[in-house]
Amino acid sequence: MSDTSMPQPAVALPIQIHAQYVKDLSFENPNAPASLQPQSEAPRIEVNVDVQASKVADNDVFEVTLKITASGRTAGSPLFLAELSYGGLFTLQGIPEDSLHPVLLIECPRILFPFARAIIAEVTRDGGFPPLLIQPVDFAAMYRQGQAAGAARRDGAA
Repeated sequence: MSDTSMPQPAVALPIQIHAQYVKDLSFENPNAPASLQPQSEAPRIEVNVDVQASKVADNDVFEVTLKITASGRTAGSPLFLAELSYGGLFTLQGIPEDSLHPVLLIECPRILFPFARAIIAEVTRDGGFPPLLIQPVDFAAMYRQGQAAGAARRDGAA
């Protein structure tokens, strides 16, 4: 008798990714070609990240959208503005109801972020600037801050 084990059935993971896609992408270089000339000062870069999630079907399918806005400017004028809405379709199975919201706003954007980061880097490079490499985002901290801000608004409204 051989000592080979029988193949195990595939275990369904709690998060399944069905698709990732660019929903909206915009890049502006309003002062080109002057903005592409050597600058006397380092540009100020500002990056804002937001996450939104919504249910799209009755069978536990959710759309998570990562919105990134990145801008660069010098004291005199704007250099560029990049705006990206990057979405993903996820099925979440076997996740307790009280854990659903954190999974949607922490784990799902953590999966999407490297792809969105690469798109921002490519579009800024294609716009004539060095690629903008956005630092990793702590989505758990963002979630906690959002929860705290929501609690403060509720307490202020009461």
